[in-house]
Amino acid sequence: MTARTPVAPPPALVWFRRDLRDHDHAALSAALRTGGAVYCAFVFDTDILDALPSRHDRRVHFIHGSLQALDAALRARGGALIVRHGRAVQHIPALAQALAVGAVHANRDYEPAAKARDQAVAHALAPLGIALHLHKDQVVFDGDAVRTRAGTPFTVFTPYKNAWRQRLLQHTSPHAPPDELPDLAAHPCAGPIASPPPRLSTGIPTLADIGFEATNLPELGITPGMPGARALWDAFAQGRIQRYADLRDYPARRGVSYLSVHLRFGTIAIRALVRHALALRADAWLDELIWRDFFFMILDHFPHVVERAFKPAYDAIEWDDWPQGLAAWQAGRTGYPLVDAAMRQLLHCGWMHNRLRMLTASFLCKDLGIDWRLGERHFAAQLNDFDLAANNGNWQWAASSGCDAQPYFRIFNPVSQSQKFDPQGDFIRRYVPELARVPLPFLHAPWTMDRSAQQAAGIVLGRDYPLPIVEHASARQRTLMRYAVVKEQGDTRK
Repeated sequence: MTARTPVAPPPALVWFRRDLRDHDHAALSAALRTGGAVYCAFVFDTDILDALPSRHDRRVHFIHGSLQALDAALRARGGALIVRHGRAVQHIPALAQALAVGAVHANRDYEPAAKARDQAVAHALAPLGIALHLHKDQVVFDGDAVRTRAGTPFTVFTPYKNAWRQRLLQHTSPHAPPDELPDLAAHPCAGPIASPPPRLSTGIPTLADIGFEATNLPELGITPGMPGARALWDAFAQGRIQRYADLRDYPARRGVSYLSVHLRFGTIAIRALVRHALALRADAWLDELIWRDFFFMILDHFPHVVERAFKPAYDAIEWDDWPQGLAAWQAGRTGYPLVDAAMRQLLHCGWMHNRLRMLTASFLCKDLGIDWRLGERHFAAQLNDFDLAANNGNWQWAASSGCDAQPYFRIFNPVSQSQKFDPQGDFIRRYVPELARVPLPFLHAPWTMDRSAQQAAGIVLGRDYPLPIVEHASARQRTLMRYAVVKEQGDTRK
């Protein structure tokens, strides 16, 4: 009897999206386990890129640099990254057919548009006999993994957090090391990567090739890709993580991790960060990572939040149509120094400290009376780490319209917030240099200076720096009246 020659497993294609690393990667690990050749691809998706308001976008620059790092890592393993520019719903099926793969592997996304894209790709692959396998990677828990006792999604964070922690330890000793918890186990990705045929391997296009320009990422000290993520993590883990709870609210202090853009584009794995947070007992920082899972869960189960308030009663609020107020807020010209410093930081860096994200959002909605959706869109256009789930969740929190939001009658005071969280004015002076010579007693409320004090500080209010665009106490009363419609309808929490 002649022995049969073993049939080699068919090749697999890994479609990278917001997971630009070659380690602890669920889709890559699954593809490697099939035993066949593994090809890797990324698409600069014009369905996303064409909607961006500027060709000078730091996120595209960051992705481009991250792809170069990923390609180098894959080449060190014998392969290369296939990069295309166009519609992913067309390029992925075409590549899968050209490579004769048996399956396409990708990591799950939770945004409505991404879900629709993945359904379209799966539909296009089906007639070719090719399956699309989606894997959990960008969160620790998704879907129905963390539910209430009634079997419904949580809509309040603290009970969700407690259930999240319990789910993590399910079927495991509470004293088990973090790396032994099943949901935190790293996905092994060792093994060779297949080199694509020359006809399909065209290298990584330049930014100009895809219609974009270089930005100030190097000037800002932002290093894309896995090396940048590793450097930031090492710096944070070597001491700062232990002081996170004490320093995180002070924008002039180096107290946070600055890893948000790397988490957004997956140049570091969320599982690794949770393992480290547990091992170091960094509970305050771990809570922030759990908030991230929470907002993904909300977006996944309640997609109406993209356009409307999570709590329907808040859709009845009538916002002011005030283009000049919106423009002043966007430019950092409101006359409130910490608000303005934060907005200018956003414009210059594409990043804003989390305490200031809360303050500036509250100011737009509850001091200026402007629809939270306009602020959300501005942040979406500017933030390097823009993530629909977190951005929407945080804006609805500030507007009191979201799940587990601050009550509508709690309104941030921009002066007291400034005095408390930038007590020496270091952050203000950095981003609002026209106030650099203003003495500290006046810095948080410069309009309290008389003419002689202004002259001594080398500034004329109303000329060199604006007077307050609104008076906070009066604005607060208008907000309470504006939100009265919610009180009348009943602010019921789900």
